[in-house]
Amino acid sequence: MADPPGNPSIDVDALRALTPGCEQVVHLNNAGASLSPDPVVDAVVDHLRLEASTGGYEAASLVAERTERTYEAVAELLHARADQIAYADSATRGWHAGFYSAAASLGPGDRVLTGRAECASNALPLLQVAERTGCEIVVVPDDEHGQIDVVALTDRLDERTKLVSLTHVPNNGGLVNPAEAVGQAIADSGSDALYLLDACQSAGQIDLDVARLQCDLLTATGRKYLRAPRGTGFLFVSDRMLASVEPFVIDPHSGEWTAANAYEWRPDARRFELWECSVAGRLGLGVAVDHALDVGVPAIEARVAELARRLRHGLRALPGVTVHDKGRRQCGIVTFSLAGHDAATLSGRLRSEDRINTSVSLAASTRWDADERHLPPMVRASMHAFNTEAEVDLLLDAVPAPAR
Repeated sequence: MADPPGNPSIDVDALRALTPGCEQVVHLNNAGASLSPDPVVDAVVDHLRLEASTGGYEAASLVAERTERTYEAVAELLHARADQIAYADSATRGWHAGFYSAAASLGPGDRVLTGRAECASNALPLLQVAERTGCEIVVVPDDEHGQIDVVALTDRLDERTKLVSLTHVPNNGGLVNPAEAVGQAIADSGSDALYLLDACQSAGQIDLDVARLQCDLLTATGRKYLRAPRGTGFLFVSDRMLASVEPFVIDPHSGEWTAANAYEWRPDARRFELWECSVAGRLGLGVAVDHALDVGVPAIEARVAELARRLRHGLRALPGVTVHDKGRRQCGIVTFSLAGHDAATLSGRLRSEDRINTSVSLAASTRWDADERHLPPMVRASMHAFNTEAEVDLLLDAVPAPAR
């Protein structure tokens, strides 16, 4: 298979030189957890050593300016302000902080609109809140491309709709949902509905601008396309959200005990944080975001999409392989099944015999989409900018023949 023209704005060799893991494995599980570059690892390890030698509180005070840089870096990534950013120890924790706060006022007759490709981490809280409050969860159908149908969503935006919750890039299927069109539809409708966007797998892979997205809340993790440590993430909170919704928990970091029977929330997005956190993780997240900004997220997006197209094209040419990706716009996540082969066994074989890391997508992860499309368990391969065309071809060569 001939190599496509390279992207001159990405120095792949330089990215790989900063990523020692590339010498050990073919890592095509970046939508699970990517390989961190050396500067990120150094930031985390150096701070843990500082804590060990000086004390945790004392170490935190010594790096206070650097931890502030994390907020600034994330704000640059999202084209937001630093006071609109809250740290989280995962995308799920950030999503919970935003969702359960927004959902506190829901009751019978209220509606939450969501997409068919939502993952279990979001769908389960939606179902739980519906059971608790009597609100209605409305799953908006897909359009002919397999993405959320913006026209159908618009038809459902009325005075009963209090929240729109959407995943930008679902965890399988390669789809990039039209998140900006959804934000515009909400704005044009005149609805007061809040807009919660899960950018867990788009942050670091796709250029994000909260002004264009017109979202009130945006959550993401560090471990995926941003290449930060596990246990890191963030939450963007709009000015409208800050002015209208209180967090569902409080501690002396998110608020202040001002009198015996009184307290005040802090004025910025950090009211959605709690005091205790991994300072080392926060530093690692900031360095990872700065790394992505230095490389250039638009350039990363172009490179990742190019590699994913190569893989999809190659897989479709293999006997017995079905590619299950959908959407008018697709990203670096590629899902496929092979006739006669169990996905988990195939993924394990690729890892143990060929040192190729992939993951497995099960129906329970995306129940609404999996049931609608009758999806089997699938192997998921997810590219990053440090991957090469040769690594894509190694995966294609490693896929066995269909079982008879």
